[in-house]
Amino acid sequence: MSYEILNQLETKIQHTVNTIDTLQQEISRLKQGNQELEQLINDSSDEMKALRDENEKLKHDQQVWQQRIQTLLTKIGEITQ
Repeated sequence: MSYEILNQLETKIQHTVNTIDTLQQEISRLKQGNQELEQLINDSSDEMKALRDENEKLKHDQQVWQQRIQTLLTKIGEITQ
């Protein structure tokens, strides 16, 4: 009887060890996935900042051109009068 109980206990312990190993592998896989996602977020953040900077520069350039065009139109208007 006690031999049977020891066998059952050994089986349960082995099953528990296998479950722990599987969970540790899953944790490791999830940590790797999280690191990859964090890197992707950082890369995307950098790209977004670059795009915002470029957008601001383009807006500024547009304003400069609008001012130049307005100045030219004013000069043309003065010449035709």
